[in-house]
Amino acid sequence: MADMRDEPLVLGIETSCDETGVGIVRGTTLLADAVASSVDEHARFGGVVPEVASRAHLEAMVPTIERALKEAGVSAKDLDGIAVTAGPGLAGALLVGVSAAKAYAYALGKPLYGVNHLAAHICVDQLEHGPLPEPTMALLVSGGHSSLLLSADITSDVRPMGATIDDAAGEAFDKVARVLNLGFPGGPVIDRYAREGDPEAIAFPRGLTGPRDAAYDFSFSGLKTAVARWIEAKRAAGEEVPVRDVAASFQEAVVDVLTRKAVRACKDQGVDHLMIGGGVAANSRLRALAQERCEKAGIRLRVPRPKLCTDNGAMVAALGAEMVRRDRAASAWDLSADSSLPVTASHVPAEQPPHRHGHAHSHDHVHEMSKENLYS
Repeated sequence: MADMRDEPLVLGIETSCDETGVGIVRGTTLLADAVASSVDEHARFGGVVPEVASRAHLEAMVPTIERALKEAGVSAKDLDGIAVTAGPGLAGALLVGVSAAKAYAYALGKPLYGVNHLAAHICVDQLEHGPLPEPTMALLVSGGHSSLLLSADITSDVRPMGATIDDAAGEAFDKVARVLNLGFPGGPVIDRYAREGDPEAIAFPRGLTGPRDAAYDFSFSGLKTAVARWIEAKRAAGEEVPVRDVAASFQEAVVDVLTRKAVRACKDQGVDHLMIGGGVAANSRLRALAQERCEKAGIRLRVPRPKLCTDNGAMVAALGAEMVRRDRAASAWDLSADSSLPVTASHVPAEQPPHRHGHAHSHDHVHEMSKENLYS
């Protein structure tokens, strides 16, 4: 049996939205997962404010990295690499993480890996359930994205199958929660209220489920509008809004479409593994319905524990460790944040072929780069 110490030790930094996440992974073993959230600072605005998020990342970065190293019981000099979310996400927030990763990697003489946020959400499941089968179908659902992705190689071959054409699922949860006066973020509170409601009480629409609609794309804007109008009609008539039933019926409409399309994609592509990730993957009804439909279809479902579904540094470290293990090319010092980085780019390699002699190659790469390029 291989010594775990032979596995790559990688620190990952995630700052794509309002969570400053720092994770440390050795191979597929999670050693530390430190998070500093600025969600409370955004709550009074009813959504994430980019400038507030960026400033919060600046303040939290160094303490969160130090906390992660202490929690993992490792020294920064022992790391085999530094991974960071290069995109997609909020441009200003991403820049804080990328700049910090460059500084640490350069100061420590370690390779830098700019990775894709969505690919990292898929890779994090390795920390919970072991290596990902290839191929794996992934359903990623959060406040910023709802995507169906086919991962043949998490480090180099992730193919988009479908995505939201308007509101992401998590965004719809936030907007419906706002109409119901339940606060922000909407996902957890709607999940809680829905447990005491009737999911069949109100027949809300299922977007893009007609015979001529795109098989794997999602649309939640019409559903959000239908819920808002239903609530407004009740209030205009002077009637009490049954919050729990509205929450349950809305939630059922969302998870029904998500799971139906994900299972269909697995069947159509001949893939027998479905992974669900992203913040909305913490939703209890989504997990239950996905399990029920996957069992019926003979598909194995993989869903990380809720803490690993939301944005975190562990997922970035997991993908970074896989990049090191598979000897993928490190990123250059002119790595920049890309708010619209396509999922087909699992990471952003330097414009040169990777070396082929294990983890140590990346140290050579670091010292080949000029100091001037660090700030370009």
